[in-house]
Amino acid sequence: MGSPASVEHIAGELSNQPWAGYQVVGVCLSRGLAGLRKTVAGIPVVGDFESARTAMEKIGADSVIVTSSDDLDPKRVKELSWDLEQGKYSLIVAPSLTDVSGPRIHSRPVAGLPLLHVETPQYSGLRMVMKRGFDIVASLAILVTLALPMLVIALLVKVTSPGPVLFKQERIGLRGESFQMLKFRSMLDGADSLLDQLDHSSKIDKGSVLFKIKEDPRITTVGRVLRRYSLDELPQLFNVLGGSMSLVGPRPSLEREVQQYESHVHRRFLVKPGITGLWQVSGRSDLPWEEAVRLDLYYVENWSLTADLAILWRTLRAVIRGSGAY
Repeated sequence: MGSPASVEHIAGELSNQPWAGYQVVGVCLSRGLAGLRKTVAGIPVVGDFESARTAMEKIGADSVIVTSSDDLDPKRVKELSWDLEQGKYSLIVAPSLTDVSGPRIHSRPVAGLPLLHVETPQYSGLRMVMKRGFDIVASLAILVTLALPMLVIALLVKVTSPGPVLFKQERIGLRGESFQMLKFRSMLDGADSLLDQLDHSSKIDKGSVLFKIKEDPRITTVGRVLRRYSLDELPQLFNVLGGSMSLVGPRPSLEREVQQYESHVHRRFLVKPGITGLWQVSGRSDLPWEEAVRLDLYYVENWSLTADLAILWRTLRAVIRGSGAY
């Protein structure tokens, strides 16, 4: 129940996460709109705010989610809750604020009002010191453990194609400041100068500001293996030690990408970019651009050391599978 825009948003979010156990089977709109619309986001309109209880019985729904609408006043919501008591139905109230993790939300009833308190994300203090300390210790441990494999990779890159072993590229990081990101070179030397000669219609995601194609001719034979298992990103551990990157964070952006960002996307610069992050463990290059942005911003709003550890574990699994890497 709610306005078409809020209904479409909530229904879309629930359909993206079917494991949560919610299946939206009908929509109730205000009386004026219910007579004009047959569906919202492909979901049938089954009634208006006054006939919600009857509509639930008709279609076999067991819960009603109330979203925002100018025509849905507090009196009607209270009356609806009384109606639902008789059939043992569930009433769920969905606030307009989304992409906020559970630990930041606290319910505090005041004078009969079920107020939701949302803590603001913190980007300084002890938690950030702990994150930095973890980055230093973990990156050092990984570098020591993988020193020999990294040396072998460097030799393979050097002997199989002309050019430097490391690829250095300007990226945008914390507070919008630029830094030089390191990678093992996986493309032909001077690959950036060949970008305009490629077929841009072959992009994986046409609506993305990123340029990704599955069969990029600039990638070397060794580079293709390195990319599949993300081994080309190992030198970024030196970026982590130097403080320009973190083990976990949003994807480091190119300047030409930043110029195309909408204003809200710039929130990703509130934290350091990461070698891995939510978007990498959720599909990597297979994800649509909008979803990758949403996941990066979700991380920025809800980051924690516990979440970082979970992402690192999921990264290991994603790297082993080698899915979504081009």
